[in-house]
Amino acid sequence: MEINEFQRLIRDTYYHKDVQRGLSKTFMWFVEEVGELSEVLRKFDAEGESKSKYKIAEEIADIIAWACSIANLLNIDLEEAIKNKYPNQCLKCNSRPCRCDS
Repeated sequence: MEINEFQRLIRDTYYHKDVQRGLSKTFMWFVEEVGELSEVLRKFDAEGESKSKYKIAEEIADIIAWACSIANLLNIDLEEAIKNKYPNQCLKCNSRPCRCDS
């Protein structure tokens, strides 16, 4: 699935709820998902890969979905934004892979 397809899926499924909730509350949901990922990553260090990897993947998917909701509310094409921000090379050293010292 392409990024724009996923963003459209999220828009078609949740936009009406996102509009009712508003930008600030939608952003709070996004931040809550980041917090949930943080919690799972902390457990990952303690429990090991087998127990937590699936949950980490779920939380990352949730974060991407909520980012799409925010972009939809602001009428931002995420795929275009990503292409503009990350143009197939490191923004500092213009290499791929990155050859920066830090």
